[in-house]
Amino acid sequence: MLFKSIPVRFYTFHLVVLLYFGLLNNSMYGHPLSNKTFVVVLDAGHGGHDSGNRGNGYYEKTIALNIALSIGKILENYEDIKVIYTRKSDKFVKLVDRADIANKADADLFISIHCDAFTSSKAYGAGTFVLGLHANQRNFEIAKRENSVIFYEEDYEKNYDGFDPNNPESVISLTLMQETYSNQSIEAAATIQKSFVANLGRKDRTVKQAGFVVLKYTYMPSVLVETGFLTNKREGAYLNSNKGQNEISKAIAKAIVNYKNELEKGVVNQQSYDEKEVLKEMTPVAENETKDIRFMVQLAASKKPIEAKPYNFKGLKNVVRQKEGIYYKYFYGNSNSYKLIQREQRKAKRAGFKSAFIVSFRGNQKIKLSEALDALK
Repeated sequence: MLFKSIPVRFYTFHLVVLLYFGLLNNSMYGHPLSNKTFVVVLDAGHGGHDSGNRGNGYYEKTIALNIALSIGKILENYEDIKVIYTRKSDKFVKLVDRADIANKADADLFISIHCDAFTSSKAYGAGTFVLGLHANQRNFEIAKRENSVIFYEEDYEKNYDGFDPNNPESVISLTLMQETYSNQSIEAAATIQKSFVANLGRKDRTVKQAGFVVLKYTYMPSVLVETGFLTNKREGAYLNSNKGQNEISKAIAKAIVNYKNELEKGVVNQQSYDEKEVLKEMTPVAENETKDIRFMVQLAASKKPIEAKPYNFKGLKNVVRQKEGIYYKYFYGNSNSYKLIQREQRKAKRAGFKSAFIVSFRGNQKIKLSEALDALK
């Protein structure tokens, strides 16, 4: 046992040196401290016998595929990004199978590409959607059109638990699972929307919520992008052109990279903090600087309140329920230590809450995880 003969202070000093130079080396070459590859699933809407909308005679399925492949080609130039496609050719893929591809890949982000349509040919602009309750009839109509794809599936009633795209009430049941990732989904959607406006000067149709089946079954942040209106003569021609498809692809790819980088800031800050634990005795953190930062693990969300008892949460004790907007959210664990809350997250996942994720607060105000970890540095 060689290590028994090495004084603890000597071992700690050398560990600190190794961590320091490891950190320096990573920052020099621009790689994040986390070695985890960022997995993006690109979903080209429709395909095969499902042509999508045919505004002005164009094929939504073809345009969506071209854009998805073009985005992937750009992202594949990044060594730390892995791209997976739900389809790479003109074939029909069930909505539930698209989500399954993303889940099996343990993806970090799911992007579904589509083209919009409207009864008026004047409507134009690109929009981004996350799963949620449609705020108006227009959003419901968009979701209904995209969800009607399930009628092409022989066993759709079995695959989607009797979901009816034409029934607004059916949408409520869709939102509960993906609500777990609503904040991250909104951030990803907002980044794409900003990229459309800043880089292409597109009309800002803002981030909206609607009940899309394809987003419901994914266990990661998910966004549906409506790249523009085929029913608008000018915009339809733009979307069908190589120029338009290349510009849109670049804007979306740039947004994905920006989202990934912002996300990894939190990972880098977290790991930097963990490494500095070694120096805790030499450089203690003042309690008054961090005592108002705390972390919890979000387990689930629901529109109707569920009693926060262990039998409702796979035996987990001390679950807390809080209402945010129209949803009740359920949290487990409460700590100002990121290391400790990671343990609680692992415990929640072992219990069966595979999508459990960490949220952070300053006092009673929810803040971004990266902001909380910055405060701990």
